[in-house]
Amino acid sequence: MPASSRKSVAFVGSVAFVGLVALIGACSSGGPRLTDAQQRERYAAYAGPPVDSFTWLGRFYSWQTLGDNQLVVFTTPSDAYLLTVQAPCNDLPFTQIVGVTTTAGTVHARLDSLIVKGWRCPITQIRPVDYARMRADLRSEAQKPKASS
Repeated sequence: MPASSRKSVAFVGSVAFVGLVALIGACSSGGPRLTDAQQRERYAAYAGPPVDSFTWLGRFYSWQTLGDNQLVVFTTPSDAYLLTVQAPCNDLPFTQIVGVTTTAGTVHARLDSLIVKGWRCPITQIRPVDYARMRADLRSEAQKPKASS
């Protein structure tokens, strides 16, 4: 689970499903805090090729900003998507609540948007993240110093 302050995510349906449908608190974890650039590099290394959309089944687990135009959305504790939005997306790194438009329960690149403090930030790219592999690699890295002691 990524380190983040208490944040909420709201997914807002566009077209036929307009309205606020979820507010979820993100979990915090301990450990050293990486910079946005370091986090972006880490997630990008585990992100697959761009996809057109992902399905939202009524609930999102958490999210983490990675700078002015990227964030990771967790649909479950182990399923993550790296979203890139059209810059500038003012206040994205500082917001506590993010809305996302959906179309019939699906988030689409180039059609849906993040809502940040009332502003729409169009989603330009969606990349699935192999979060299970990322966690396994991080556990392996954490074990290396212990093994050499």
